[in-house]
Amino acid sequence: MLYLMNERQQEIIYTVNEVNQISVNALAEQLNVSVVTIRHDLNFLEQNGYLKREHGYAVAVDSDNLDARMKIKFPLKQKIAEYAASLVNNDEHIFIEGGSTNALLARHLAYTRRITLITSSYYIAQLLKNTNLKVIVIGGEYQKKSESVVGELACLAIKYLQFDKAFIGIDGFLQTTGFSGRNQMRTELVNTILTKPSENIIITDSSKFGQKQPYQLSPIESIHRVITDQAINIKDEQYLMAKKIIVDKVT
Repeated sequence: MLYLMNERQQEIIYTVNEVNQISVNALAEQLNVSVVTIRHDLNFLEQNGYLKREHGYAVAVDSDNLDARMKIKFPLKQKIAEYAASLVNNDEHIFIEGGSTNALLARHLAYTRRITLITSSYYIAQLLKNTNLKVIVIGGEYQKKSESVVGELACLAIKYLQFDKAFIGIDGFLQTTGFSGRNQMRTELVNTILTKPSENIIITDSSKFGQKQPYQLSPIESIHRVITDQAINIKDEQYLMAKKIIVDKVT
């Protein structure tokens, strides 16, 4: 669990996920500790699935591996998920798209709300199999790494479904391009969600701000609320608020 790590190990995870790959020597210099200490840290982190080691480098795990992503910034994601859950009322129909924070949200709702949950994520559906929550899983082309469905059939299902709120994950945000995703078919699915008359809510930690991914979520006017953390850049926050998007920041 993430809470068993010391601050240095959490900093290593953050750095590796930011740059994707970094040498042991560079980490030792950055954190002002010995190479031996870094190697001990990397052994622990690799054994627990937070990163991989390859020929003197620490390498980020597969970005679509939800089990691994769930462990990164776990306490913060949990807070974001709990806050998002507080916006959900009993008897609502809620669409939850894929992603690690969305998975935590779904699990929290399963034990605190009486709702119907609609999802494109088979990972989330599996996570909820032993709960009493009513779950509707749409069909489509199955992406094995992310354990979710995309494609024309999935988009068609969304067009015919009605839901009160939709919770969406993102991979990047710049003021010049708006919210973006790294997977084209997943982004097409999200853009279909954004055509619905539901309250569309993005949940993400602030590390996604300042990053650019190739596929744009649009229109930005279809996004009603963003739930993130206190580290969001103030200019990005002001930009979103100027677009009449509510910005909630957890601490």
